[in-house]
Amino acid sequence: MVIKPRIKGSLALNAHPMGCKKSVEDQIEFIKNSKTYTGAKKVLILGASSGYGLATRISLAFGGSNADTIGVSFEKEGNKRKPGSAGWYNNIWFKEAAEEKGLVAKNFIGDAFSHEMRDKIIKYIVEEFGGEIDLLVYSLASGVRTDPDTGEVYRSQLRPKGESISGPTFNVQKESIDEVTLDPATPEDVENTIKVMGGEDWTLWVDALNDAGVLASGCKTLAYSYMGAEVTRRIYREGTIGGAKEHLENTAITLNKKLKESIGGSAHVAVKRAIVTKASAFIPIFPLYATILFKVMEKKGIEENAIAHTHRLYADMIYGDQPEIDEKGRIRPDSWEMREDVQRGVMEIYKDVTTENFKELTNFARYKRDFMQLNGFEIDGVDYDADIDLEAITKLKP
Repeated sequence: MVIKPRIKGSLALNAHPMGCKKSVEDQIEFIKNSKTYTGAKKVLILGASSGYGLATRISLAFGGSNADTIGVSFEKEGNKRKPGSAGWYNNIWFKEAAEEKGLVAKNFIGDAFSHEMRDKIIKYIVEEFGGEIDLLVYSLASGVRTDPDTGEVYRSQLRPKGESISGPTFNVQKESIDEVTLDPATPEDVENTIKVMGGEDWTLWVDALNDAGVLASGCKTLAYSYMGAEVTRRIYREGTIGGAKEHLENTAITLNKKLKESIGGSAHVAVKRAIVTKASAFIPIFPLYATILFKVMEKKGIEENAIAHTHRLYADMIYGDQPEIDEKGRIRPDSWEMREDVQRGVMEIYKDVTTENFKELTNFARYKRDFMQLNGFEIDGVDYDADIDLEAITKLKP
């Protein structure tokens, strides 16, 4: 089968297995040629199959730490007629590369919010992973969560508080700008979003692992977050997501105290920079902000993709001598994005953008390329006219 990208609006409908393979290989090669560091040796990553979670796994395994990793993700398997999700293939190709290096790379596919998954992971750590982990990374990005105790299903809502908000977003398929309006959140929307994206599940994982005695002395745990700039404030910090992020940050304070007292460990939120994700195209204002940010940071020589940004977090801040921690205890690798000169440059362009000139004033080409590469397309060195034997690839398992 020859696999060509299928895009509907701003939704990618398929993935390219060999493009995903080349993407993983390219990220590994970047790390091998970057600054090395010594850090965690036994790592559990919740949400490990793409984006920042995958970048974390690659950095820790190939960046000098030589970490054995467990990755948890919810992905779709392909068959001989239809390819699976990009994350499914990312898991396969990462495992293949890590095992070639002699590292352990165990993948668990399923609901990371469930008690059953926690039980499986703990059993594996005890019986096959050396009995302990020294780093837990919480990088889950889901819009739906089932409460493991009550069975109630919660759905996060991307909404502002107070009044509705309208703003531009991209139609990747048509390469155009659409106007999107978000209605104001109800109190239920706020609570549901906190249930999905706040710190409750992170706490359940830390408590379960700690109670089972599988957190090593001095174990660290990080949860990834995003704050957003002034132009996106009403959506992020002042919207439903902001309530969830505040809950996550308060959770970090509680967990940090708990782990410090019990095992001499620590818990922090790491605030990451803006990147293109599968969900970002549906957020008003953010896609346009991101395309301008790319252009401004490139001009200043400080632009980073997900793998470079994540590697700097670990090499310089977590296991290096250049920590950046704010007054609320958050680790701030997003400091380059939030620099005053960067934000000023973004706003100077943002005010002049129209539906007619956005391709000239912004770096939309980079945005679209990043969007396509999330699913294994538009990656240099891949023959997209080649016939893919899906039946053979389905025999490979994460």
